[in-house]
Amino acid sequence: MYRNNKLSAAVSIALGVSFAGMASAELEEVIVTATKMSASTQDIPVAVSAITSEKLDQLGVSNFEDYLIQLPGVSAGGSGPGQNTIYIRGIASTTPAMSVAGVSGLAPNVAFYLDEQPLAQPGRNLDVYAADIQRVEVLAGPQGTLYGASSQAGTVRLITNKPDPSGAYGRMKLGYGNISGGDSNSNFEMMFNVPVTDKITMRGVVYSDKKGGYIDNVHGTRTLEESARFRHVGFERTNGVKVSSARGGFQAGAGYSDTDGDGYTDFENVTFLAADNKGLVEKNFNESQYRGARLSVNVDINDDWSLLVSHTDQDLDADGVFYADPDLGDLEIQKYAEDSLVDEFTNTNWTLSGRLAGLDVVYTGAYTERTSDQNIGYSDYVFIGQYLPYYICDYDVTYVPRSDSNGDGSVTTADDRDPSLAAGTCQAPNLSAPSLNMSTVTTHEVRFTTDQDASLRLTAGAFMSDSELLEVVNFTYPGSTLAQGWKPENGLGFSASNYSFQNGHLYDEGPLLPGQIFRNDIKRTDEQFGIFGELSYDVSDDLTLTAGARYYDIEIDFDGSATSSFGNFTGAAGADVNSGGTDVADLYDGDGTYQGEANDAPENSEKSGTIFKLTASYTMSDDILLYATVSEGFRSGFLNRPGGRQTKDKKYTVPYAFDTDDLMNYEFGWKADLLDGTMRLNGSIFKAEIDGLQTTIFDPNIANLFFSDNSANAEVTGMELDMIWAPASVEGLTISGGLSMLDTEIVEKLIPTDDVRVGDSLAFAPELQANLQARYEWSVSGGMTAHVMPHMSHSDESYSDIIIINRDLIADWTMFGLTAGLSNDTWGVELFVDNLTDERAELSRSYINDRERVSYSRPRTTGLRMTYNF
Repeated sequence: MYRNNKLSAAVSIALGVSFAGMASAELEEVIVTATKMSASTQDIPVAVSAITSEKLDQLGVSNFEDYLIQLPGVSAGGSGPGQNTIYIRGIASTTPAMSVAGVSGLAPNVAFYLDEQPLAQPGRNLDVYAADIQRVEVLAGPQGTLYGASSQAGTVRLITNKPDPSGAYGRMKLGYGNISGGDSNSNFEMMFNVPVTDKITMRGVVYSDKKGGYIDNVHGTRTLEESARFRHVGFERTNGVKVSSARGGFQAGAGYSDTDGDGYTDFENVTFLAADNKGLVEKNFNESQYRGARLSVNVDINDDWSLLVSHTDQDLDADGVFYADPDLGDLEIQKYAEDSLVDEFTNTNWTLSGRLAGLDVVYTGAYTERTSDQNIGYSDYVFIGQYLPYYICDYDVTYVPRSDSNGDGSVTTADDRDPSLAAGTCQAPNLSAPSLNMSTVTTHEVRFTTDQDASLRLTAGAFMSDSELLEVVNFTYPGSTLAQGWKPENGLGFSASNYSFQNGHLYDEGPLLPGQIFRNDIKRTDEQFGIFGELSYDVSDDLTLTAGARYYDIEIDFDGSATSSFGNFTGAAGADVNSGGTDVADLYDGDGTYQGEANDAPENSEKSGTIFKLTASYTMSDDILLYATVSEGFRSGFLNRPGGRQTKDKKYTVPYAFDTDDLMNYEFGWKADLLDGTMRLNGSIFKAEIDGLQTTIFDPNIANLFFSDNSANAEVTGMELDMIWAPASVEGLTISGGLSMLDTEIVEKLIPTDDVRVGDSLAFAPELQANLQARYEWSVSGGMTAHVMPHMSHSDESYSDIIIINRDLIADWTMFGLTAGLSNDTWGVELFVDNLTDERAELSRSYINDRERVSYSRPRTTGLRMTYNF
């Protein structure tokens, strides 16, 4: 009730301010292309906010984390550079583990665009460095009629600066910063713009940015004593959720005692060897560096046609991890493998635009290649991996010997196992998961617009995309080569010829190397086709109706092998039996069988349909636009690797394919210039109804793999405000800010398990987010302009997941910053302090491994920025 009252009060205040003191607008127009045409934000009935290039410079925005903090209503789940998923308006359920985020992750429900190409990827949104960026546009709410499937909750667009034929010029930027308790930052950027001829213009930018580390890898040890396999029913996790009877440890039931009351089985005759990270201890070990370049060429073919071609090449290198364990010291973690990431992409895009038969015509296409080569420290899997001890403990630890319980003088399989006979050694859990992720995306779009001055006008077109994602992950448990009882000389051992299924796609055709216990070698292909259009009609000078629709056809295919060494042992070097893996190519070939047994798995995930949008906009005066919108959005479904697996009680079966989740959005908004043109206040009130909300689940009691399902129906109610004010009474002062208020709730659960609760809020959905900047400029001697700008960002608490066992509270935070400097037309210098109070701002949390892992904003950073225009 409190949340609804708070929202209602804010709406009332906003409306009361919005429609008082109207006058002619004098604030600078912000031109966006949210409707696929250039228009002022004040003239289009769309909830769009933009961070302009000027504001990006003022706030020192450079990468994903920086502009995320400056966008109320936008949040993210993730674990560092190149490893994030964007959420808008709190429409979120979960963020999967990076080791499986690519091929098994949910399709994003927020489209991420670099200029004209959508590049959103499960778990790994492209972390484009903000060099020579014209603006960042955020379109809140469903944008599916113009932007397609992944724009269910909104769209984020990075718009680059284009070649400018007006003259030759350039700009150089240098920066240095020092992180409190951490290392230093340094960055360099140079842009040049050159008209080569009267018809050809080139623009290029090169950049390098080293961001220092601030998280310490501290000394620690870890054993298998805390394995989920040995954890008793009733044990309370640190997020307050107790282990249910359905998820008790395989070796924590009858006969497995817990005499010390720590929640784990006691093993008097088992030696647990510790993983020790003393060789990896390092302060500030999470350093990253962005390097890249972009070159754009514009050719004016004739008076009607022009061609723009652009190419971007970027490398992102990162060491360590960008999250910490709050149960240790400040910004500390204990990692038992060397975490690293090399994330490279190239993007080539082209746009041909002109006029044909009285129509404005645009054809745009793009091709992107991306490779992420990552080593993931995987020792946290100890806390959820029921099968882990099977691989790195001696045989008699996990397969406890039997005693002669029936007293017939011999021990047979009919006798009970005797827990007191468990004996041997469990090796150190120093696990890692080398991960290679390769993607290609090709897109084409043709669209045309009629005369925009006519009372009836149309924007329409066709879109197609073809993407391929390859993921190879080798889950490596070094202790498996040391465990006794599994060695060939003892009559049992892991096969020396343990291969992936020799069927369908294979990137790595070789055998699993020693210590490699699982291998995912999967190819995912997505093909999309759409026909879209928006038709606007001016009913009168003041009222306009717009109807939009999009027909879509999506086909997603799954191929490859998810191989496991479970069961792959023989008395001697023998044939690989692959009894513990999933032959994905066989499962999803559509022939109605899997490994000789009947099933109903489909060949692929297919979906087609049509979504609609209807908007009425009313020009109340020259300074006020009101609009009301009803719009639909959707996100494509997919296939599950462990499709067909069941819970022990047979009440739940993992679906082979899960369906789209669909969103219906009802929205009222306004664009208003107030107070004699000195204030701009835009806003919207909305309600979204989500049917079949998709989420990702990890439950080793069902399958040792992540899977997804349509888990719940949910509702989101909210309000957004975007304001800029230049008070006439204080020359040189500009105050700007934004506000988002949300009330999210699960209204119905759709899965017959206790993983989801009706009444819970959605994930990554703070009730309140806000930012505020006050910039004051004044003239000083020598033709210089001085400025000072304090700024603030705030986010309420939220949750990391809707799945109860993975759900953890993300704390609220408020950050302050300050900049001050001098500039003229040629050069500028600026001192800055970000995170002035050194707040531990929790940008994201993960609890998928039953341990708190928190991604924090950078600590207080003090530095200097310089620019030189030439």
